[in-house]
Amino acid sequence: MALAARPWRLLPVGCSAARGLRLPAGAAGSRGQRVPWRLGASEVMGNSGTFKRSLLFSALSYLGFETYQVISQAVLVHAAAKVFKIEEVLEQADYLYESGETEKLYQLLTQYKESEDAELLWRLARASRDVAQLRGTSEEEKKFLVYEALEYAKRALEKNESSFAAHKWYAICISDVGDYEGIKAKIANAYIIKEHFEKAIELNPKDATSIHLMGIWCYTFAEMPWYQRRIAKVLFATPPSSTYEEALGYFHRAEQVDPNFYSKNLLLLGKTYLKLHNKKLAAFWLTKAKDYPAHTEEDKQIQTEAAQLLTGFSDKN
Repeated sequence: MALAARPWRLLPVGCSAARGLRLPAGAAGSRGQRVPWRLGASEVMGNSGTFKRSLLFSALSYLGFETYQVISQAVLVHAAAKVFKIEEVLEQADYLYESGETEKLYQLLTQYKESEDAELLWRLARASRDVAQLRGTSEEEKKFLVYEALEYAKRALEKNESSFAAHKWYAICISDVGDYEGIKAKIANAYIIKEHFEKAIELNPKDATSIHLMGIWCYTFAEMPWYQRRIAKVLFATPPSSTYEEALGYFHRAEQVDPNFYSKNLLLLGKTYLKLHNKKLAAFWLTKAKDYPAHTEEDKQIQTEAAQLLTGFSDKN
């Protein structure tokens, strides 16, 4: 990588040591004019201490500027190397994520948990959450990871409010934390969650996952139990609400943006059609979810749920 050009010069163009050296008034004369570099022996001996100090000062100044120049170049090289390293880590992280290597991904990214890079931080939030969802993760570890994920997502958003992924994962992590903080907090957080999902969609309307998550938000409040609705009405003048039709619209929109991008979107299309009593379309989407290639633990769980729901169809028929 080419180094940046030097931002300053030590001397003006055309100036050289041969043109003279400005000395203190006592040495240069009463007017303080510029005197020739080649002084006579009597002139030097007349104020040798002042001359030597001036010469020493000039030499040190030159060395100081040279040192500054070297340090500046070193800083630029270090900054460039740091950026390159982050890019390299992000490439490794994305490869591990696509490969379903959840634990390896988490181990890689936690080495850089003090990073100030938003792209790295939201990926770390995602990795923490994915580890929390593994079957082998204890309840105590899961709670720790859920709150840890929220902290990383919050930092990512603070570093870059224009990152759609930071908004998305911040909303996801707030939702996860709600499971530990009671129904009141969960309902209160619903407005914040919706706001960040909408912002993520605004920043990147081609991100199918953000659209899918808005669908989940709508689905969740469409199927909210009556007792939770009552609590919501007591706590809030206008509690969050939605319909299955709204949820279905988001799930279909996500599928249009990126067909077959996520097994859960297929499952929820099937489940939403079930809620709307359309068994034919429900069976179509549930079959797609069941046959979806399992790359993650979540994919396997979705395959199982879709198969069970389809079995329920067969039993009733």
